Amino acid sequence: MIERYSLPEMSSIWQEEFKFKIMLEIELLTLEALGLQGKVPQAAVKRIRKKARFNISRIREIEKKTQHDIVAFVTNVAQYIGKDAEYLHKGLTSSDLLDTVLGYQLKEAAGILIEDVKKLLKVLKRQAKKYKNTVCMGRTHGVHAEPTTFGMKLALWYDETRRNLVRLEEARRAIAVGKISGAVGTFANIDPEVEEYVCKKLALKPARISTQIVQRDIHAQYLATLAIVGASLEKFATEIRHLQRTEILEAEEPFAKGQKGSSAMPHKRNPVICERVCGLSRILRANALASMENVCLWHERDISHSSAERVIMPDSTLALDYMLNKFIYVISGILVYPENMMTNLVKSKGLIFSQRVLLELMQKGLPRIKAYDLVQRCAMVSWKGSLGFKETLLQDKELIKYLSPRELDKIFNLDYYLRNVGKIFRRVGL
Repeated sequence: MIERYSLPEMSSIWQEEFKFKIMLEIELLTLEALGLQGKVPQAAVKRIRKKARFNISRIREIEKKTQHDIVAFVTNVAQYIGKDAEYLHKGLTSSDLLDTVLGYQLKEAAGILIEDVKKLLKVLKRQAKKYKNTVCMGRTHGVHAEPTTFGMKLALWYDETRRNLVRLEEARRAIAVGKISGAVGTFANIDPEVEEYVCKKLALKPARISTQIVQRDIHAQYLATLAIVGASLEKFATEIRHLQRTEILEAEEPFAKGQKGSSAMPHKRNPVICERVCGLSRILRANALASMENVCLWHERDISHSSAERVIMPDSTLALDYMLNKFIYVISGILVYPENMMTNLVKSKGLIFSQRVLLELMQKGLPRIKAYDLVQRCAMVSWKGSLGFKETLLQDKELIKYLSPRELDKIFNLDYYLRNVGKIFRRVGL
Protein backbone atom coordinates (compact mmCIF):
# COMPACT_ATOMS: atom_id res chain seq x y z
CA MET A 1 0.00 0.00 0.00
CA ILE A 2 1.14 3.54 -0.68
CA GLU A 3 1.89 5.44 2.51
CA ARG A 4 0.61 8.92 3.22
CA TYR A 5 3.38 10.78 1.52
CA SER A 6 5.40 13.43 3.31
CA LEU A 7 7.57 15.02 0.66
CA PRO A 8 10.84 16.72 1.55
CA GLU A 9 10.79 18.93 -1.54
CA MET A 10 8.75 19.76 -4.60
CA SER A 11 11.14 18.12 -7.05
CA SER A 12 10.44 14.69 -5.55
CA ILE A 13 6.89 14.77 -6.87
CA TRP A 14 8.08 15.07 -10.45
CA GLN A 15 10.73 12.37 -10.35
CA GLU A 16 10.00 9.32 -12.50
CA GLU A 17 10.41 7.10 -9.45
CA PHE A 18 7.50 8.82 -7.71
CA LYS A 19 5.30 8.85 -10.82
CA PHE A 20 5.81 5.14 -11.53
CA LYS A 21 5.29 4.31 -7.87
CA ILE A 22 1.84 5.92 -7.92
CA MET A 23 1.02 4.38 -11.30
CA LEU A 24 1.89 0.94 -9.98
CA GLU A 25 -0.30 1.55 -6.95
CA ILE A 26 -3.20 2.51 -9.24
CA GLU A 27 -2.78 -0.79 -11.09
CA LEU A 28 -2.65 -2.75 -7.82
CA LEU A 29 -5.64 -0.97 -6.31
CA THR A 30 -7.58 -1.68 -9.48
CA LEU A 31 -6.75 -5.37 -9.09
CA GLU A 32 -7.83 -5.25 -5.45
CA ALA A 33 -11.18 -3.79 -6.46
CA LEU A 34 -11.61 -6.39 -9.19
CA GLY A 35 -10.68 -9.08 -6.68
CA LEU A 36 -13.41 -7.87 -4.32
CA GLN A 37 -15.85 -8.15 -7.23
CA GLY A 38 -14.71 -11.69 -7.90
CA LYS A 39 -13.36 -10.79 -11.35
CA VAL A 40 -9.75 -11.55 -10.43
CA PRO A 41 -8.76 -14.38 -8.04
CA GLN A 42 -7.83 -13.03 -4.60
CA ALA A 43 -4.78 -15.30 -4.54
CA ALA A 44 -3.58 -13.71 -7.80
CA VAL A 45 -4.05 -10.23 -6.37
CA LYS A 46 -1.87 -11.12 -3.38
CA ARG A 47 0.81 -12.68 -5.57
CA ILE A 48 0.84 -9.67 -7.89
CA ARG A 49 1.18 -7.17 -5.03
CA LYS A 50 4.08 -9.18 -3.66
CA LYS A 51 5.92 -9.42 -6.99
CA ALA A 52 5.01 -6.13 -8.69
CA ARG A 53 7.82 -3.67 -9.24
CA PHE A 54 9.41 -1.69 -12.06
CA ASN A 55 12.81 -0.72 -13.41
CA ILE A 56 13.06 2.75 -14.89
CA SER A 57 16.02 1.90 -17.15
CA ARG A 58 14.15 -1.07 -18.55
CA ILE A 59 10.99 1.01 -19.09
CA ARG A 60 13.04 3.46 -21.14
CA GLU A 61 14.48 0.65 -23.25
CA ILE A 62 11.02 -0.76 -23.97
CA GLU A 63 9.65 2.70 -24.78
CA LYS A 64 12.30 3.20 -27.46
CA LYS A 65 10.68 0.32 -29.31
CA THR A 66 7.00 0.78 -28.45
CA GLN A 67 7.00 4.61 -28.58
CA HIS A 68 4.38 4.43 -25.83
CA ASP A 69 5.21 5.17 -22.19
CA ILE A 70 2.30 3.29 -20.60
CA VAL A 71 2.78 0.22 -22.75
CA ALA A 72 6.43 0.24 -21.72
CA PHE A 73 5.53 0.59 -18.06
CA VAL A 74 2.91 -2.19 -18.09
CA THR A 75 5.25 -4.46 -20.07
CA ASN A 76 8.04 -3.98 -17.56
CA VAL A 77 5.78 -4.60 -14.54
CA ALA A 78 4.41 -7.71 -16.24
CA GLN A 79 7.95 -9.09 -16.55
CA TYR A 80 8.22 -9.16 -12.76
CA ILE A 81 4.74 -10.55 -12.17
CA GLY A 82 4.93 -13.50 -14.57
CA LYS A 83 1.87 -15.62 -15.38
CA ASP A 84 -0.53 -13.48 -13.30
CA ALA A 85 0.25 -10.50 -15.55
CA GLU A 86 -2.82 -11.49 -17.61
CA TYR A 87 -4.87 -9.59 -15.01
CA LEU A 88 -2.73 -6.43 -15.12
CA HIS A 89 -4.18 -3.27 -16.68
CA LYS A 90 -7.49 -5.09 -17.06
CA GLY A 91 -10.15 -2.75 -18.45
CA LEU A 92 -7.87 0.29 -18.18
CA THR A 93 -6.69 2.80 -20.73
CA SER A 94 -3.49 4.83 -20.55
CA SER A 95 -5.17 7.98 -19.30
CA ASP A 96 -6.67 6.10 -16.38
CA LEU A 97 -3.13 5.91 -15.10
CA LEU A 98 -1.81 9.21 -16.41
CA ASP A 99 -4.65 11.46 -15.31
CA THR A 100 -5.05 9.81 -11.93
CA VAL A 101 -1.35 10.03 -11.17
CA LEU A 102 -1.31 13.64 -12.37
CA GLY A 103 -4.20 14.50 -10.07
CA TYR A 104 -2.27 12.90 -7.21
CA GLN A 105 0.95 14.75 -8.06
CA LEU A 106 -0.78 18.11 -8.33
CA LYS A 107 -2.65 17.54 -5.08
CA GLU A 108 0.64 16.82 -3.31
CA ALA A 109 2.31 19.80 -4.97
CA ALA A 110 -0.52 22.06 -3.81
CA GLY A 111 0.04 20.80 -0.28
CA ILE A 112 3.66 21.97 -0.38
CA LEU A 113 2.67 25.35 -1.83
CA ILE A 114 0.03 25.79 0.85
CA GLU A 115 2.64 25.19 3.55
CA ASP A 116 4.93 27.70 1.83
CA VAL A 117 2.19 30.33 1.85
CA LYS A 118 1.46 29.70 5.53
CA LYS A 119 5.14 30.31 6.30
CA LEU A 120 5.06 33.54 4.28
CA LEU A 121 1.96 34.67 6.18
CA LYS A 122 3.75 34.22 9.51
CA VAL A 123 6.71 36.29 8.34
CA LEU A 124 4.51 39.04 6.87
CA LYS A 125 2.46 39.18 10.06
CA ARG A 126 5.55 39.59 12.22
CA GLN A 127 7.12 42.26 10.03
CA ALA A 128 3.84 44.16 9.54
CA LYS A 129 3.48 44.49 13.30
CA LYS A 130 7.12 45.53 13.66
CA TYR A 131 6.79 48.35 11.13
CA LYS A 132 3.16 49.22 11.86
CA ASN A 133 3.97 52.82 12.80
CA THR A 134 7.08 53.35 10.66
CA VAL A 135 6.05 56.38 8.62
CA CYS A 136 6.89 56.45 4.93
CA MET A 137 5.75 58.18 1.78
CA GLY A 138 2.75 56.79 -0.04
CA ARG A 139 3.12 57.15 -3.79
CA THR A 140 0.66 57.06 -6.65
CA HIS A 141 1.99 57.03 -10.22
CA GLY A 142 5.41 56.96 -8.53
CA VAL A 143 4.78 60.50 -7.20
CA HIS A 144 4.40 61.57 -3.57
CA ALA A 145 0.75 61.28 -2.53
CA GLU A 146 0.09 61.13 1.24
CA PRO A 147 1.89 59.52 4.19
CA THR A 148 1.38 55.87 5.11
CA THR A 149 3.47 53.37 7.06
CA PHE A 150 5.74 50.57 5.94
CA GLY A 151 3.69 48.26 8.10
CA MET A 152 0.62 49.17 6.05
CA LYS A 153 2.37 47.94 2.92
CA LEU A 154 3.18 44.65 4.62
CA ALA A 155 -0.32 44.34 6.07
CA LEU A 156 -1.73 44.72 2.56
CA TRP A 157 0.57 41.93 1.34
CA TYR A 158 -0.49 39.79 4.29
CA ASP A 159 -4.16 40.21 3.40
CA GLU A 160 -3.56 39.40 -0.27
CA THR A 161 -1.45 36.38 0.64
CA ARG A 162 -4.26 35.14 2.86
CA ARG A 163 -6.60 35.29 -0.15
CA ASN A 164 -4.02 33.35 -2.12
CA LEU A 165 -4.01 30.68 0.58
CA VAL A 166 -7.76 30.24 0.09
CA ARG A 167 -7.27 30.07 -3.68
CA LEU A 168 -4.61 27.37 -3.34
CA GLU A 169 -6.75 25.34 -0.98
CA GLU A 170 -9.60 25.48 -3.48
CA ALA A 171 -7.24 24.57 -6.33
CA ARG A 172 -6.03 21.54 -4.35
CA ARG A 173 -9.60 20.44 -3.73
CA ALA A 174 -10.52 20.89 -7.40
CA ILE A 175 -7.48 19.07 -8.81
CA ALA A 176 -7.71 16.06 -6.48
CA VAL A 177 -9.59 14.05 -9.11
CA GLY A 178 -8.95 10.64 -10.62
CA LYS A 179 -10.63 8.57 -13.31
CA ILE A 180 -10.76 4.84 -14.04
CA SER A 181 -13.49 4.90 -16.67
CA GLY A 182 -11.91 3.39 -19.77
CA ALA A 183 -11.31 4.49 -23.33
CA VAL A 184 -14.06 7.11 -23.68
CA GLY A 185 -15.34 7.35 -20.12
CA THR A 186 -18.29 4.96 -20.45
CA PHE A 187 -17.02 2.27 -18.03
CA ALA A 188 -17.57 -0.24 -20.83
CA ASN A 189 -14.88 -2.61 -19.57
CA ILE A 190 -14.65 -1.69 -15.90
CA ASP A 191 -17.21 -0.81 -13.25
CA PRO A 192 -17.60 2.64 -11.64
CA GLU A 193 -17.14 0.96 -8.26
CA VAL A 194 -13.53 0.20 -9.21
CA GLU A 195 -12.90 3.89 -9.86
CA GLU A 196 -14.47 4.79 -6.53
CA TYR A 197 -12.31 2.25 -4.70
CA VAL A 198 -9.05 3.38 -6.31
CA CYS A 199 -9.72 7.10 -5.86
CA LYS A 200 -10.73 6.68 -2.22
CA LYS A 201 -7.49 4.86 -1.46
CA LEU A 202 -5.52 7.71 -3.07
CA ALA A 203 -7.55 10.44 -1.32
CA LEU A 204 -8.90 11.62 -4.68
CA LYS A 205 -12.44 12.23 -5.86
CA PRO A 206 -13.73 10.21 -8.82
CA ALA A 207 -14.51 12.46 -11.77
CA ARG A 208 -18.30 12.74 -11.94
CA ILE A 209 -18.04 12.27 -15.69
CA SER A 210 -15.04 11.99 -17.99
CA THR A 211 -14.10 11.11 -21.53
CA GLN A 212 -10.80 9.30 -21.90
CA ILE A 213 -9.41 12.10 -19.75
CA VAL A 214 -10.24 14.30 -16.81
CA GLN A 215 -11.42 17.55 -18.34
CA ARG A 216 -8.73 20.19 -18.58
CA ASP A 217 -10.68 23.15 -17.23
CA ILE A 218 -9.75 21.73 -13.82
CA HIS A 219 -6.05 21.89 -14.65
CA ALA A 220 -6.45 25.37 -16.12
CA GLN A 221 -7.99 26.53 -12.85
CA TYR A 222 -5.04 25.08 -10.98
CA LEU A 223 -2.37 26.77 -13.09
CA ALA A 224 -4.34 30.03 -13.17
CA THR A 225 -4.28 29.97 -9.37
CA LEU A 226 -0.52 29.46 -9.37
CA ALA A 227 -0.20 32.38 -11.79
CA ILE A 228 -2.27 34.62 -9.49
CA VAL A 229 -0.08 33.74 -6.52
CA GLY A 230 2.96 34.48 -8.68
CA ALA A 231 1.48 37.81 -9.75
CA SER A 232 1.06 38.80 -6.11
CA LEU A 233 4.67 37.91 -5.38
CA GLU A 234 5.73 39.93 -8.41
CA LYS A 235 3.81 42.93 -7.08
CA PHE A 236 5.44 42.65 -3.66
CA ALA A 237 8.89 42.14 -5.17
CA THR A 238 8.47 45.08 -7.53
CA GLU A 239 7.70 47.36 -4.59
CA ILE A 240 10.91 46.28 -2.88
CA ARG A 241 12.85 46.81 -6.10
CA HIS A 242 11.53 50.38 -6.33
CA LEU A 243 12.24 51.08 -2.67
CA GLN A 244 15.80 49.79 -3.11
CA ARG A 245 16.64 52.28 -5.86
CA THR A 246 19.58 54.44 -4.83
CA GLU A 247 17.53 57.65 -5.02
CA ILE A 248 14.97 56.19 -2.59
CA LEU A 249 16.65 53.43 -0.51
CA GLU A 250 13.84 53.02 1.99
CA ALA A 251 14.05 49.22 2.03
CA GLU A 252 16.44 46.62 0.67
CA GLU A 253 16.43 42.86 0.24
CA PRO A 254 19.05 41.02 2.37
CA PHE A 255 22.64 41.17 1.20
CA ALA A 256 24.64 38.27 2.62
CA LYS A 257 28.21 38.47 3.84
CA GLY A 258 30.50 37.71 0.92
CA GLN A 259 27.75 38.29 -1.64
CA LYS A 260 28.78 40.15 -4.78
CA GLY A 261 26.51 42.50 -6.69
CA SER A 262 28.53 42.96 -9.85
CA SER A 263 31.57 41.47 -11.54
CA ALA A 264 32.71 44.98 -12.49
CA MET A 265 31.42 47.35 -9.77
CA PRO A 266 32.29 46.34 -6.20
CA HIS A 267 29.81 48.80 -4.68
CA LYS A 268 26.70 47.17 -6.16
CA ARG A 269 23.89 45.75 -3.99
CA ASN A 270 21.18 44.69 -6.40
CA PRO A 271 17.65 43.35 -5.71
CA VAL A 272 18.45 40.13 -7.56
CA ILE A 273 16.09 37.86 -5.64
CA CYS A 274 13.14 40.17 -6.20
CA GLU A 275 14.08 40.42 -9.88
CA ARG A 276 14.15 36.62 -10.05
CA VAL A 277 10.68 36.45 -8.52
CA CYS A 278 9.39 38.93 -11.10
CA GLY A 279 10.93 37.00 -13.98
CA LEU A 280 9.51 33.66 -12.89
CA SER A 281 6.03 35.13 -12.50
CA ARG A 282 6.04 35.59 -16.28
CA ILE A 283 6.64 31.86 -16.69
CA LEU A 284 3.66 31.10 -14.47
CA ARG A 285 1.38 33.33 -16.54
CA ALA A 286 2.60 31.83 -19.80
CA ASN A 287 2.05 28.32 -18.47
CA ALA A 288 -1.44 29.25 -17.29
CA LEU A 289 -2.22 30.39 -20.82
CA ALA A 290 -0.95 27.08 -22.21
CA SER A 291 -3.21 25.22 -19.76
CA MET A 292 -6.20 27.17 -21.07
CA GLU A 293 -5.27 26.19 -24.61
CA ASN A 294 -5.40 22.57 -23.40
CA VAL A 295 -9.07 22.78 -22.45
CA CYS A 296 -10.27 22.37 -26.02
CA LEU A 297 -9.43 18.89 -27.36
CA TRP A 298 -10.86 16.85 -30.24
CA HIS A 299 -13.93 14.75 -29.44
CA GLU A 300 -13.30 12.47 -26.44
CA ARG A 301 -9.62 13.42 -26.44
CA ASP A 302 -6.48 14.00 -28.40
CA ILE A 303 -3.01 14.30 -26.90
CA SER A 304 -2.10 17.83 -27.87
CA HIS A 305 -2.36 18.73 -24.16
CA SER A 306 0.00 15.99 -23.00
CA SER A 307 3.29 17.33 -24.33
CA ALA A 308 2.59 20.79 -22.92
CA GLU A 309 1.59 19.40 -19.52
CA ARG A 310 4.83 17.49 -19.16
CA VAL A 311 6.51 20.89 -19.10
CA ILE A 312 4.04 23.32 -17.56
CA MET A 313 2.90 21.23 -14.57
CA PRO A 314 6.35 20.50 -13.08
CA ASP A 315 7.74 23.88 -14.08
CA SER A 316 4.90 25.90 -12.55
CA THR A 317 4.83 24.07 -9.23
CA LEU A 318 8.62 24.07 -8.95
CA ALA A 319 8.85 27.75 -9.89
CA LEU A 320 6.22 28.88 -7.41
CA ASP A 321 7.73 26.78 -4.62
CA TYR A 322 11.08 28.44 -5.34
CA MET A 323 9.54 31.93 -5.52
CA LEU A 324 7.70 31.54 -2.24
CA ASN A 325 10.75 30.28 -0.38
CA LYS A 326 12.96 33.02 -1.79
CA PHE A 327 10.43 35.69 -0.90
CA ILE A 328 10.09 34.31 2.63
CA TYR A 329 13.86 34.82 2.90
CA VAL A 330 13.56 38.39 1.59
CA ILE A 331 10.80 39.42 3.99
CA SER A 332 12.44 37.68 6.94
CA GLY A 333 15.66 39.64 6.48
CA ILE A 334 14.42 42.80 4.80
CA LEU A 335 16.48 45.89 5.59
CA VAL A 336 14.34 48.91 6.41
CA TYR A 337 15.65 52.50 6.64
CA PRO A 338 13.19 54.73 8.57
CA GLU A 339 15.56 57.72 8.42
CA ASN A 340 15.57 57.61 4.62
CA MET A 341 11.80 57.34 4.67
CA MET A 342 11.55 60.60 6.58
CA THR A 343 14.17 62.25 4.38
CA ASN A 344 12.20 61.31 1.28
CA LEU A 345 8.91 62.35 2.85
CA VAL A 346 10.02 65.96 3.27
CA LYS A 347 11.48 66.23 -0.24
CA SER A 348 8.15 67.39 -1.62
CA LYS A 349 8.26 70.36 0.77
CA GLY A 350 4.93 69.71 2.47
CA LEU A 351 2.88 69.31 -0.70
CA ILE A 352 1.61 66.00 0.71
CA PHE A 353 -0.72 68.03 2.98
CA SER A 354 -2.57 69.61 0.04
CA GLN A 355 -5.75 67.55 0.40
CA ARG A 356 -6.13 68.59 4.04
CA VAL A 357 -5.80 72.23 3.04
CA LEU A 358 -8.43 71.68 0.36
CA LEU A 359 -10.87 70.06 2.79
CA GLU A 360 -10.37 72.77 5.41
CA LEU A 361 -11.14 75.47 2.85
CA MET A 362 -14.32 73.65 1.89
CA GLN A 363 -15.20 73.46 5.60
CA LYS A 364 -14.91 77.25 5.59
CA GLY A 365 -17.59 77.39 2.91
CA LEU A 366 -15.55 77.70 -0.30
CA PRO A 367 -16.92 75.78 -3.32
CA ARG A 368 -14.75 72.76 -4.12
CA ILE A 369 -13.62 74.06 -7.52
CA LYS A 370 -12.57 77.42 -6.13
CA ALA A 371 -10.79 75.81 -3.16
CA TYR A 372 -9.03 73.33 -5.44
CA ASP A 373 -7.78 76.03 -7.81
CA LEU A 374 -6.53 78.09 -4.89
CA VAL A 375 -4.57 75.20 -3.34
CA GLN A 376 -3.25 74.02 -6.70
CA ARG A 377 -2.00 77.51 -7.53
CA CYS A 378 0.05 77.58 -4.33
CA ALA A 379 1.22 73.99 -4.88
CA MET A 380 2.57 74.79 -8.32
CA VAL A 381 4.59 77.66 -6.87
CA SER A 382 6.24 75.21 -4.46
CA TRP A 383 6.81 72.63 -7.21
CA LYS A 384 8.71 75.18 -9.29
CA GLY A 385 10.42 77.22 -6.58
CA SER A 386 12.36 76.79 -3.38
CA LEU A 387 9.65 77.71 -0.88
CA GLY A 388 7.92 75.05 1.16
CA PHE A 389 4.21 74.54 0.66
CA LYS A 390 3.24 76.04 4.02
CA GLU A 391 5.32 79.15 3.36
CA THR A 392 3.70 79.53 -0.06
CA LEU A 393 0.25 79.27 1.51
CA LEU A 394 1.12 81.87 4.14
CA GLN A 395 2.25 84.29 1.41
CA ASP A 396 -0.96 83.87 -0.60
CA LYS A 397 -3.14 86.87 0.26
CA GLU A 398 -6.37 85.19 -0.76
CA LEU A 399 -5.74 81.95 1.14
CA ILE A 400 -4.84 83.57 4.46
CA LYS A 401 -8.28 85.15 4.45
CA TYR A 402 -9.65 81.69 5.22
CA LEU A 403 -6.85 79.89 7.14
CA SER A 404 -4.74 81.36 9.91
CA PRO A 405 -1.09 80.37 10.55
CA ARG A 406 -2.26 78.45 13.62
CA GLU A 407 -4.80 76.51 11.55
CA LEU A 408 -2.14 75.71 8.97
CA ASP A 409 0.18 74.41 11.69
CA LYS A 410 -2.58 72.06 12.77
CA ILE A 411 -3.09 70.88 9.19
CA PHE A 412 0.60 70.06 8.68
CA ASN A 413 0.55 67.16 11.12
CA LEU A 414 1.62 63.60 10.18
CA ASP A 415 -0.32 61.99 13.01
CA TYR A 416 -3.61 62.93 11.35
CA TYR A 417 -2.87 60.53 8.47
CA LEU A 418 -2.03 57.62 10.71
CA ARG A 419 -4.87 57.81 13.22
CA ASN A 420 -6.75 54.83 11.68
CA VAL A 421 -3.79 52.50 11.14
CA GLY A 422 -4.71 50.52 14.26
CA LYS A 423 -8.28 50.04 13.04
CA ILE A 424 -7.03 48.86 9.64
CA PHE A 425 -4.69 46.35 11.27
CA ARG A 426 -7.56 44.97 13.34
CA ARG A 427 -9.71 44.63 10.21
CA VAL A 428 -6.90 42.67 8.56
CA GLY A 429 -6.53 40.50 11.66
CA LEU A 430 -3.13 41.77 12.78
